[in-house]
Amino acid sequence: MVSKNQIKLITSLHQKKYRQKTGLFIAEGVKVINEFTNAGYKLYALFATNTAFFSNVSGEVVKVSDDELKKISRLSSPNAGLAIFYMPEEKLVTSDGLILALDAVNDPGNLGTIIRLCDWFGIKQLVCSVNTVDCYNPKVVQATMGSLTRLGITYTDLVSYLENSELPVFGALMHGDNLYSTTLPKAAVLVMGNEANGISQEVMKTITNSITIPRFGDIQQTESLNVATATAIILSEFCRRG
Repeated sequence: MVSKNQIKLITSLHQKKYRQKTGLFIAEGVKVINEFTNAGYKLYALFATNTAFFSNVSGEVVKVSDDELKKISRLSSPNAGLAIFYMPEEKLVTSDGLILALDAVNDPGNLGTIIRLCDWFGIKQLVCSVNTVDCYNPKVVQATMGSLTRLGITYTDLVSYLENSELPVFGALMHGDNLYSTTLPKAAVLVMGNEANGISQEVMKTITNSITIPRFGDIQQTESLNVATATAIILSEFCRRG
């Protein structure tokens, strides 16, 4: 049975300030929870309707009913369990290969998709501006489907990081060099901007190479691509060349 204090904690972890204060985050569903436990994330507590679904569990386990799980879950169709994990320490930013940097990406679904794309294309490092949505936001965690466990994510002063980077800095813009005819190095930083405003003026000053995805449609009235879609196209081209 879930106690009132446990419900209070779970509810609080939907807010960034309490995740930062406690160092805890929420993950839901059999696949996602097992991805974290198998990756060695430290479990604080697991609330499960059937513990047999979960592997490598080492921490407090609370058996709950389907109704209790629905009360503590924010998912429309809760899947067997909700877990609370400790956040791992941030990994140091490497300077190897292709690094993806995000400038104020706000939508949890977009960030979750981008994290999965990094996993798919073998990107090991994601650098986020401090005003990018928190990667431990429950919606982001669910959207990553476990890919969060295989990626180093750092939140930092993006301008300072880019100014001090020894790698070329590529920025995805509406008006830049054609992605498909531009020389793309194996080691670089690729910057993707905010959903509505693109790359900020401060970050723009650090861009050494501007690239754009050309439009092929006859009408060409679409203003822009979704940031996650654009990231997929550009990462694919970088990796194809590499």
